Amino acid sequence: MDYKGFLANFRRVACVMSVNLNEEGDSRYRVVDANEAYKKTVVQNLDDFKYDVPYTQYIPKAVNFEALCDNCVTNDRPIHTYFDIELYNAWMEVFLTPLESDDPDRKMLLFSYEMNPKADIDKLADISSETAGNVIKTCLKLRETNDFQKTMNAVVKDIREQCGAKGCCILLSDFEKRKYTILSEDFDATVGALPETSYRSDRFSYVVETWPRLMQKSNCFMFTNQKEMDEARKIAPEWMDTLTHDGIKSLVIYPLRSDNKTIGYIWAGNFDPEKVMMIKETLSLTAFILSAEIANEQNNRKIKIMSQTDMLTEVYNRNAMNNRISDDLEGKNEIKRPFGVFFIDVNGLKTVNDTKGHLAGDNLLKDVAGSLKELNSIKNEIYRVGGDEFMIIAPETSSEEFKSLEKRLFENAERSDHAHFAVGSCHSDESADIRKAMQNADARMYLRKAEYYSRHPEYEWHSKRG
Repeated sequence: MDYKGFLANFRRVACVMSVNLNEEGDSRYRVVDANEAYKKTVVQNLDDFKYDVPYTQYIPKAVNFEALCDNCVTNDRPIHTYFDIELYNAWMEVFLTPLESDDPDRKMLLFSYEMNPKADIDKLADISSETAGNVIKTCLKLRETNDFQKTMNAVVKDIREQCGAKGCCILLSDFEKRKYTILSEDFDATVGALPETSYRSDRFSYVVETWPRLMQKSNCFMFTNQKEMDEARKIAPEWMDTLTHDGIKSLVIYPLRSDNKTIGYIWAGNFDPEKVMMIKETLSLTAFILSAEIANEQNNRKIKIMSQTDMLTEVYNRNAMNNRISDDLEGKNEIKRPFGVFFIDVNGLKTVNDTKGHLAGDNLLKDVAGSLKELNSIKNEIYRVGGDEFMIIAPETSSEEFKSLEKRLFENAERSDHAHFAVGSCHSDESADIRKAMQNADARMYLRKAEYYSRHPEYEWHSKRG
């Protein structure tokens, strides 16, 4: 059949493709003919364009694209989809339309597309009523509460149910630090062992790092049958074997991207293959929305951490200490009784700064902060409250635990090859008022500091009380 006149009427990039039902591999999907706009995207010289060749001669192999072609000709219905494609760093609007074919074993379709660097909201909103209902529900959930974790849990549960899947999960990823954490997950109550439990093994990072290769810079990775799973096994054999062992028969993974960077993934497993187009449409748009939501939450957390963290020593700063005390006094976040308070002041910092420079002084401060972190209690809150002064709040600390911490601090205060510091302390048994306890600990710290300088006159004491 001659498609030249037919294609000439298309302004969009367009080509006619065949799906050869009796063939496998690259020869199954072939570019039969194309308009000039398509040819210009794949060859520099139009005379070099070849007809009726595997599509992989012009573009990289894309499993998702092949699945769309199969779906179009098998169901004999047009497909319209819009997605972010990493390979081109652009948004692509794709149209596939089945065509008449003279050969029952060779199905024909028209493939056309447009690409833009940024998402078109109107095109994103051009979705089925079912998907629209699902996505609206997700958006409402995102505004239902200020509790981010609670919101994500509710959203993941809804997505799993919408997809008819046995499991759904959002994973956060940091490829530079090789750090991958599950943000939220939900599983059908009828599922025994969680299929994703194996992902929490020591080799979890190696699993996640196969996903970009599986996606091939496309917008998602999916398999719904053994053939597609076998193709994926060529890239990630160990993971595919694990999924087979866990009884996973269908899986779809979408990247969560922000500022051209993958910040996580959302996936659903063991869903109804008959709903594959609805699932892809729902997850594609949901991933777009969640990417912005999660990136915003991460940025807010970073800003909060920076506003409350001393960048030099990586402990809480004075602002965080002031907020902590205010929250306790106002009953917003009380320091759990009994508690202990310790004030720590670095000895000899002024002399080191004056004689060896501020870099040496910074190293002194970091060494003291390291000594305080050695206490190894997740309850302890360490603050840098001044240039050379630290404070520790130890909530839920009995008198015996307090004395043990006090002893260890005194032992570490003048270790050889380490920075020296003075320690003052107070337990809530003496004063349950946090402000009074801080005053007592501060006064005792200065007594010990004076005693230290009487033994070490070589150091200059820059007294802040002077």
